[in-house]
Parts: sequence; C-alpha cells; structure tokens
Amino acid sequence: MLLSVHNISKSFGEDLLFQEVSFQVEAGDKLAIVGQNGCGKSTLLKILTGELEADTGEVVLEHDKTFGYLAQYQNDTTSATIYDYALSARGDLLEMEARLRRFEGMMTELSGEELNRLMEQYHTLNHTFELKGGFSFRSEVAGVLKGLGFSEEDFEKNLTQLSGGQKTRASLARLLMSKPDLLLLDEPINHLDLSSIEWLEGFLSNYNGAVIIVAHDRYFLDRVVHKVVDFYQKRTIVYKGNYSEFVRQKDERLLTLEREYEKQQKEIEHQEAVIEKLRQFNREKSIKRAESRKKMLDKMQRMDRPTEEKREMTLTLEPLVTSGKDVLDIEGLSKSYNHQKLFSDLNIHITRGEHVALIGDNGTGKTTIFKILNGLVPADAGTITLGANVTVGYYDQEQQLLDEEKTLFQEMQDAYPNLDNTRVRNILAAFLFTADDVYKRIRDLSGGERGRISLAKLMLSGANLLILDEPTNHLDMESKEILENALNHYEGTLFYVSHDRYFVNQTADRILELTADGLYEYLGDYDYYVMKKEERLAREAMTSQASATAADDAGAGDGKLDWEEQKRQAAAKRKKENEQKRMEEQIEQLETDIAALDEQFNDPQIASNSAKLNELSAKRNDLQSQLDTLYEQWEVLMEEM
Repeated sequence: MLLSVHNISKSFGEDLLFQEVSFQVEAGDKLAIVGQNGCGKSTLLKILTGELEADTGEVVLEHDKTFGYLAQYQNDTTSATIYDYALSARGDLLEMEARLRRFEGMMTELSGEELNRLMEQYHTLNHTFELKGGFSFRSEVAGVLKGLGFSEEDFEKNLTQLSGGQKTRASLARLLMSKPDLLLLDEPINHLDLSSIEWLEGFLSNYNGAVIIVAHDRYFLDRVVHKVVDFYQKRTIVYKGNYSEFVRQKDERLLTLEREYEKQQKEIEHQEAVIEKLRQFNREKSIKRAESRKKMLDKMQRMDRPTEEKREMTLTLEPLVTSGKDVLDIEGLSKSYNHQKLFSDLNIHITRGEHVALIGDNGTGKTTIFKILNGLVPADAGTITLGANVTVGYYDQEQQLLDEEKTLFQEMQDAYPNLDNTRVRNILAAFLFTADDVYKRIRDLSGGERGRISLAKLMLSGANLLILDEPTNHLDMESKEILENALNHYEGTLFYVSHDRYFVNQTADRILELTADGLYEYLGDYDYYVMKKEERLAREAMTSQASATAADDAGAGDGKLDWEEQKRQAAAKRKKENEQKRMEEQIEQLETDIAALDEQFNDPQIASNSAKLNELSAKRNDLQSQLDTLYEQWEVLMEEM
C-alpha cells in the first residue's frame, strides 16, 4: 500500500469541514477527489502533503516513497529560466553528469593503477547515469515543456516574467520531470489548452507512479482515473471506475439510500403511533410496553436524508424577443499585435437557434474574437453584422464587466434598476448568495463566485444571442450540469469558447476549430469533431505521402533529378558538412580549454586563493555550458544529415 488515509477530520474554528475521511492508494492508482466547491478537496491535499495538520486521524506514506504536489497557485520567486527550472527537477542526474565531466578531466592527468581505479568508478557511474535516463533527460524536459504548451522560444524566459498561469504550467513541468511515486495535482489543467490537456491525459495514463487529482474537467477524469473519492455530507465514499462510472454508481446509491430513508421514516412514524396508542390505554402493562418500544426507537441509528446537502443554483435563460433567421455574420476578420498575426480573413455565419462552440489552442485568438464582437478590442480588418432584433448577452471570463467596488446587491440593482429589493435578493439566492453574502464586494469574491454573479446577470438580460467566454471556469460539477441544462433548453442562439470538452459535447451542435491556418468547421458535438478531425488528418497525411511518392517516381522515371535541384541539394549538403566540421573544432577547443582550467585547479598556489578559485570556477561553468549547447546542436545536425 503506497498511501493510507485513516479517519482524517478537519475543522476551522467551529466550522467542521470534513470528518472520518478514509481511503487507500496502491502503487499505480489513478484517483480523483471530487465534491462541491468548499467541501475541502484542496485542504485534504494539503493534509496529505503535511502542509496542514489534521485534527484527528493519520496519513501514512510507504517508507522510502516520494510524493510531488502541484498547488493551484504558485509563489515560487526563483529567477531561473523555464527550461532550467524544469531541468532542476533532475538534480540527481545533473550531479552525476558533473561528476562524469570531472572524472573525464582527471583522466588526462592520471596513469597506471590510479587511472584504472578512476576508469572503473567512471564506468559504474556512467552505467547508473544511463539507467536513470541521463542521456535523454534534457530532451525529455523539452518534450514535457512543449507538451504543456511552451514553445522553444519560451524556454529562455525568466520565471519572474511569467503570468500566474504560465508559472503553474512551469511548476507542473518540473513536477512531472521529478517523477515521484505519488503525484498530488490540484486543478492541473486550469491553464492548459486542449492540445496540452490531451498530452497530459496521455502522460498521466502511462505514468508508472500513482496520481491523485482534484479537477472539474469530467472528460479529463474519464480518460485518466479509475477510482473516485467523493465528498458527501462531510465524509468521503470511494467508488471504482472513471468519472462517468462514478456518477452512475452514485445515482444508484442515492436512489437506494432515498428508499431506505423513506422506509425508515415510515417505520419511525409507525412506531411513534404505536407508542402513543399504548400510552393512551393508560395501563401499567401498556405503559411498560410503550417505554420499551420508545427505548428501542431511541437506539435506532437514524439516517440523514440523502439529498439534503445539495445546494443547487437555479438558472433559466429565456430570450425576450425572437431574432431574425440570420443572427451573426463575420466577414474577413483580421487582427495582429505588434506586427504578429493572430488571425486573418475569418468568415463565420451563425443562424437562429444554433449552438456553436469555438475551440483551439491558447494564443490562436479565440477570446480576442469575442472582445472584438463586444466592442472591447478593435479589429484590423473585416465586418461584423448582427441580424434583425438581435440582442447580445456577453459572459466575460475575465469578469472585466463587473465593478470591483460594488457589492453583489449593488451590481445586480444597478444593472437592472427596475427590480425591487426582494426580487434582487431572490435572484442572488438562486445563485447561492444568501443572507450577508449579498453585501460582499466584487473584489473579495472567489473565481467561482464571480462566475455565478456573471451568470445571474446574464439570466436577466433576456438576450437572444449569448456570447460566452469560458463559462464553466471555476464552476463545480453540479453547477456545470445546471448550466448545461439551461443552455440546452435555451431557445436563442449560442456562440461560446470553452476548453471543457464534456461541456462542449453536451451543448454544441456545430464546432469551429481556430488554428494558425484558419477555421475548420465540424457539424456535430465534440465526439464527432474528434472522429472527423482524425479522418481529415489521415487524409492529409495520405495525400502528402502520395505526392511525395509521385515526385519520387517522376524523378526515378527521368533517371536523374533536375540539375538545378541537384545543385541546390549539393550546396545544402556542403553547408551542413562545413557546419559539422566547425562545430567539432569548437567542441575540441572547448574540451582543451576545460582540461587546461582543470589543471590550474591542482596548482597549490591557486588552491589556496579563494578569489582565483571563484574566477576559474565561473569561467569553467561558462565553458561547460557552451560545450553542452554545442553537443546538443551537433546532435540535431547529425539527425538532419
């Protein structure tokens, strides 16, 4: 057993967060912790890491096993580059690598038995280095960073320059490279685009260690986990299977519990009636029998109503007027920032009643399109035309349309001045803002609370075209399902951006994928999109291969390549060969310089001069860094040749 969690309880002041939490994690388990926002999922992870102390119970990690933890928010202030930060996770290999370089430097100075002993140590260390992935860990770092959405140009960026989301991705890359026996991940995909989420799914599914995940992406959980720990009525229940299987089992369990609860209530009602009747007889024997029954009733372990913990927000979206058939026309839309093209010549046509999802990787311009539609950002070119009687309701993922200084009550009242105080309070209550919650200021709200107040405003807008930018961000599972249900019953037109694939699958009937090459259209839900995209990519690959084969056949038929092409290829080959020769000469010179420096370290006069030693060490580190870079460039060149 890798991890044992037994009877954990936690309170903050007089507020009990959870109690008697117990579950076990075996080697290789992929486990999700789910529950409503505020139930204590993140707190439980912090207890597992030792960051917080439980009030009762114990957490036991198997001896000599390691864990790694990704928190939702990062506060690392290191000034390293993204690449070096991720690389530092393999300090063991970096240390071995440095020792190997030192041994190589010493070999030039030794002979005889001393050299033989050193060679033996060198080969032993080199073998261990190889077994632990020493010859591939640098390229592995690059692969993980690219998988999480960083480009090679990003690798040299300093962590102090990054946004919160980028820092979280860098921390996740470093954590994945450290390869602990147990990964603890708190909302790991909040800042990932679709490609990165799919990459992470594959990585975690094939990960040799165990994984515990807190996440709200149901599609992601379906593909990664095979065990679910569910917070229910301040305790936890363990289910086997992925998220969809958990939902099915939980529904069955709640139905069974509801029946058992109703059965027990009827039994209690029956016993109370019998006891009352026996007391009414007012005889010694009947009173004793009544008391006996009352004692038995008092000892009964009474069930809680299974569904009483649910607090569901109420969301109904209804357009006040019906729009014309043509709702939105976008023609030739283009936008660049600092001469860097974001997108160009986009054409989109949406008709009444359609539910259109716009998807794509981060940085392709999805949110920018929505800001242009709402007049928050100017377009460089193109036209946007709204149809007859179209009224727009906009949900902004950054909540820039909320006034930070207002209270919730003021925000709603100012947006809809015709509503009386009772109506405003009722609407806020429908979105789980009750009592003094309505006097919270917008600036003090959590991400989930901001999302709920934005949805409350949207509900009252009466718009017949909803433009939603990441509407499920910060919503818990139940709130997402409520929003899905409301949108599926919405009679207006829907155009939205989302990276929540389950949500897209439930609500979209047309998908537009925005790529660097433009828009691709798919007439169906997300599963249909995945199937058709795979077919399209396969066709393109076959077409490309057929073109290459045809070109080869044509060349073979002619007996020789075009003379100009032969000359171009020969020149390119000579250029690469010259580059190879230049690199090898530089490598040889750097190795000579490093060996010369290593000899100086053995000079007794220098060995006693700390200032000189520091100067030589700095110079050697610089030369070694140049040498490592050259080796990597030389390997890439060899692959190309």
